[in-house]
Amino acid sequence: MGKVVDDGASAEFQAFFEAYYVELARLAHLLTGDADGADDLAADALMALWHRWERVRGADHPAAYARGVVANLARSRVRGAVRERRRIALFWAPLGAGDGHATDGPDVPAVVDVREALRRLPFRKRACVVLRHAFDLSERDTALVLGVSLGTVKSQTSRGAAELQRLLGP
Repeated sequence: MGKVVDDGASAEFQAFFEAYYVELARLAHLLTGDADGADDLAADALMALWHRWERVRGADHPAAYARGVVANLARSRVRGAVRERRRIALFWAPLGAGDGHATDGPDVPAVVDVREALRRLPFRKRACVVLRHAFDLSERDTALVLGVSLGTVKSQTSRGAAELQRLLGP
């Protein structure tokens, strides 16, 4: 069993939870594309924060720390889903089928939902675009949340936005 948190810290965490839960769930939804799983992911992140609350509450930017936890959990979830889709595709692929991938070509419907377009971006590009544009974080704060360099945020955001523009059209 972990260390018992005092009443003051408990009330502080309660206030943090109430202030940031909706934002963290929205971030999870945008990063994973899974509306149903977003609440669970945000709850998992907040549970992890609760277990480390003494460290989190002393952090310079507890909200950024929380966003980082959500981003890491989302990354793990997305990677797991991709691995599962690959296993299913390999298992169910007809014998003699080519190795072409349905999503590789430019065969994109005329109107593509933004969420679908976001789902098509690799995780890091998606995370940078979402944090920069949907959450209005600075490049520096985005780098802090994702644990990457400022240059990575700049390049991934630029490339992600360009891919979105290509997917969504003019």
